[in-house]
Amino acid sequence: MKFIQAFYMAMSSILSNKGRSFLTMLGVIIGVSAVIMLVSIGQGATSMVTEQIEGMGSNLISVTITGRSTNRTVDMEEFMELKDRYPNVIGAISPIVQTGVTAKYENNNMNTNLEGSLPAYQDIVNLTVESGRFITDVDNDFRNKVAVIGQDVADELFSFVSPLGRDFYLNGYRFKIIGVLESKGMTMMGSSDSKIIIPLSTAQRLAQTGQIRSYYVQAASEETVDGAVAVMEDFLTGKLSDENLYNIFSQTQLLESVSSVTQTLTYMLAGIAAISLLVGGIGIMNIMLVAVSERTREIGIRKAIGAKKRDILTQFLIESIVVSGLGGVLGIVFGVQGAKFVSGLMDITAVASPSVILIAFLFSVMIGMIFGIYPANKAASLKPIDALAYE
Repeated sequence: MKFIQAFYMAMSSILSNKGRSFLTMLGVIIGVSAVIMLVSIGQGATSMVTEQIEGMGSNLISVTITGRSTNRTVDMEEFMELKDRYPNVIGAISPIVQTGVTAKYENNNMNTNLEGSLPAYQDIVNLTVESGRFITDVDNDFRNKVAVIGQDVADELFSFVSPLGRDFYLNGYRFKIIGVLESKGMTMMGSSDSKIIIPLSTAQRLAQTGQIRSYYVQAASEETVDGAVAVMEDFLTGKLSDENLYNIFSQTQLLESVSSVTQTLTYMLAGIAAISLLVGGIGIMNIMLVAVSERTREIGIRKAIGAKKRDILTQFLIESIVVSGLGGVLGIVFGVQGAKFVSGLMDITAVASPSVILIAFLFSVMIGMIFGIYPANKAASLKPIDALAYE
């Protein structure tokens, strides 16, 4: 019996029981759509996080000094000199002083984060000033009480008026707003929209601290990140005599860690979703066994007039594969549309790659083939006399 003829006979059998055929496909549809949705959303989340990290600069390095001993401190000027000593490896350095503050303007107030930094901080963490200007060396030298604020701070404190040039209060001290940052939303380093940035020297006085324990460093290029990390490790180990008293973390490490975690979670969720495909395969095998019982006399007649074992085997196997294949096609449609819908709710871009769709479809066809072999073999092994005598 030709393959095309077997295919038409399989389709005829499927269409003669549309309701039962659809219910048989349902497990495969759910399994394929679930796999595509979860993998697409997982890949979309990975792409979003990767873009956020790369948007801050793939050559960004953060340094935190954790030691509290007065005998083991790092002088800021000495640390800053690393840039001049290794200009081909280190592009820029900015110390950071962080503290919580209460910001107030007229009757509006909010609690938020304050960062004291140098002008290089803007380029290191890739900040854009939407209006006004960023802090300058003059502001830092003279401890000027000036501030650059994020969009969330501007919206909450100043509502519908322009904050640029206005005075407001930080922990009771009056500051002038010289710039407003462009909105960047949430990133891996938090939201710059809710930050207030002031000169480093002013922040030290406001926070009443003389020690600098955090630095942001920009490697000269992506290729020199490892070299910059090695330079700072040698310097800090020499100063602190203990590598456990500081932490150095690069964006490259962060990107690799996040990508590894998100991919692992994506594959794990896809594996869980694939279990429903196996359940769908069991459903296909069950229905095919029922079909064999219902069509036993038909099988006997066909064998009596010359049909061979391989003809019966091919017919039932094709029928099983067609059922699972159609379920796979419908699962792809529902999966792609479902991924778009869910990603819209989660505010991410789902990435339904052709390779994932192809793998999900081939897996559904393979499920139909594997779980269809037993019913097909059972039908093909029936003896004509027994089949014709079956009631």
